[in-house]
Amino acid sequence: MVERDDTEEGMVAIDAVTGAAAVEMGPRLQRILSLDEALLVSLLRFRRPWRTLVARTLTALGGARSWTVSGLACLATRTPLGVHLGLRLGAAASLATMASQALKRSLTRARPDSSINGFKALADNPDRFSFPSGHTAAAFAVAVAFLGEPYALGPLGLILALGIGLSRVYLGAHYPLDAGAGALLGTVAGLAARLLVG
Repeated sequence: MVERDDTEEGMVAIDAVTGAAAVEMGPRLQRILSLDEALLVSLLRFRRPWRTLVARTLTALGGARSWTVSGLACLATRTPLGVHLGLRLGAAASLATMASQALKRSLTRARPDSSINGFKALADNPDRFSFPSGHTAAAFAVAVAFLGEPYALGPLGLILALGIGLSRVYLGAHYPLDAGAGALLGTVAGLAARLLVG
């Protein structure tokens, strides 16, 4: 059995057995997504080899492997600050990743290289879905979790998170809206991590 719910943006169909949702886009949502695509395509003119190298480096810093190594390195110090930072980093990155993956699999927005004819991404995609950006979500979550910590880790983390989000768009792995949603989701996950790891 399928339940349908009319919204201003279109139609939402929910399969009562599987719980899967399918969205039929209304004109306003279609216009927003078209602008998002146009903005991404307009950024292609800024691609240069040196920018691509910087973007690939930032994307690597925002991957699960980097967060895992960083968290374990903090914990390995066995100092109160190191353990605290390692736990906060682990909680923030984990919460952001779980939330972003749940949304990706629910909303199933295709990656730009799958949905724009002739578009070439400059990075390998870890999965098929684009919205929201998991790299961006994890980076903002860690940055927010680190706000107020010594050595200006919070502000430095926010600069890094912004760079990671921009790198995902520059490389064509995500639309700008994906990165923006990832930043918002990451902020919430970072605040939650601060509550979990006081």
